Amino acid sequence: MYNDEKNLYHYTYRRDGSETPEQAPVVETAYREAETSAPKRRKSGRAGAKIAALALSCALLGGAAGAGVMWGVSSHGSATSMNVSGRPAASVAVKTVDGKTALSDAELYAANVNSVVSINTTGTSGTNIFGQQVETASAGSGFILTSDGYIATNRHVIADANSVKVTLYNGDTYDAAVIGSDKDYDIAVLKIDATGLQEVTLGDSSTLNVGDHVLAVGNPLGELTFSMSGGMVSSVNRAINVDGTPFNMIQTDASINPGNSGGPLFNQYGEVVGIVSAKYSSYSSESVEGLGFAIPMNDVLAMIQDIMTNGYVTNKPYLGITQGTLTAQMAAQYRYDITQGVFVYSVEKGSAADKAGLKMGDVIVKVDDTDIAASEDLVAVKKSYSAGDTSTFTIYRDGTTQTVSVTWGSVPAEQLTDSSDQQQTQQNQQQNNGYYGGSMEDLFNYFFNGGFGGQSGQRSQGQGTAA
Repeated sequence: MYNDEKNLYHYTYRRDGSETPEQAPVVETAYREAETSAPKRRKSGRAGAKIAALALSCALLGGAAGAGVMWGVSSHGSATSMNVSGRPAASVAVKTVDGKTALSDAELYAANVNSVVSINTTGTSGTNIFGQQVETASAGSGFILTSDGYIATNRHVIADANSVKVTLYNGDTYDAAVIGSDKDYDIAVLKIDATGLQEVTLGDSSTLNVGDHVLAVGNPLGELTFSMSGGMVSSVNRAINVDGTPFNMIQTDASINPGNSGGPLFNQYGEVVGIVSAKYSSYSSESVEGLGFAIPMNDVLAMIQDIMTNGYVTNKPYLGITQGTLTAQMAAQYRYDITQGVFVYSVEKGSAADKAGLKMGDVIVKVDDTDIAASEDLVAVKKSYSAGDTSTFTIYRDGTTQTVSVTWGSVPAEQLTDSSDQQQTQQNQQQNNGYYGGSMEDLFNYFFNGGFGGQSGQRSQGQGTAA
């Protein structure tokens, strides 16, 4: 066909092997034949129709084969038929999570989706330049702990919320009360007025291995409710820093997005082994994919139970100091022989640190066998202890290192309840026309990111935080 000199739709090439197209003579010859021979014209029309039909059939056959469907043409060319698979839709049995039977992804979703909740909050974020309160809204996820309505989620999902609403998979929506939360572990417990709910089965996060299959169910973007994503455990006991707070995390490549926070991370047996908490979307100006993190269930289960009972973590360790990272500039200023550690700005009277003999100006360089190079290290190691535990602190003082025995205290109740924090925040905002902070020291820190330490309000080179 491509060498037919009478074809109107393609170039022809010389039969002597040259590649010079002979387009014009072909067109002229074809039209002359059409003018002088009517019968040939009809025959050519029937041949063209057959060729066109054959080309169409080939195209349809190729497309159907690519789509997994077969087209058939009868021997007379008068009918077509299509073969469609008659396979029935696979039914998914709702199985009970027993911790022994591995579930398919579909079975795991069916077994647990009624235990996952969508969380939507509203709040205010101060005032704008016109003095009007700015309303905020956010969304997250959670999972049902008990049949009478206790729900676990992340603290950052409900932080500073004026109202919290929980929606179940069946569409029922409830107002939720915040029972309590903990900032250092980013956990919170909610309660809704409902009974007969389907609770999750909690698993042992210490049994996870790198390469294990895990699944996350949640509310990505606040709109794609009850979505499931899957992946593997990329790392266990991964230390990461989230907004200045160190966490021990499960790393996974399962798709995690805003709105997934607070939702459950399931192992292949349908047990909750983690609370989805964070995702890296960028790092050092580079886009990042496949880096999601979940809080190991073993790290927070006792605290969640404590919050359910008491409204806060009663055995949370407390040192009673204002701390900051020692810098090289500070070391030079104070003529210290060391350049890293945790600088003690102040010590609360009657606290665990005070009872152990810690003083302003001490530098903590080690807790038991863990080296302390920065403030984040002390925050991280503190999570390994409970109130009443005793540790050996190695400190730098007066040009020498020495050890002191410290029995960890418990965090004062007024520092543990979110309600007191919110009330203090509101009072400070009212007193300062929207500025968060109640003293000239705070005002200085707000504008200059400085800090006060030492006696008589002497300004130091770092900013201290309570511990």
